[in-house]
Amino acid sequence: MTAPLTLALVWLVAANVIAMFPSRDHHWRAASVLIAIGIPLIGWVTWAGGPVLGLLLLAAGASVLRWPLIYLLRWLREKVTGRAAD
Repeated sequence: MTAPLTLALVWLVAANVIAMFPSRDHHWRAASVLIAIGIPLIGWVTWAGGPVLGLLLLAAGASVLRWPLIYLLRWLREKVTGRAAD
């Protein structure tokens, strides 16, 4: 197993462990840190392991950090269409 893939799996385990603990800010600070670490990690895994592995890791990260992704998509839809989501 390569170093980028090992770090990516550690990132996924850490993200799941963080999600198990209660948080006053609903995990937004932790999500920000995980995103800041995860984006370069996805690039490194893609560079070292190829695009298929990078896409698999992207899907795994999106499933872990689904609420920031949902809010981003809602915000983009509001900006594009000019109206709030239902």
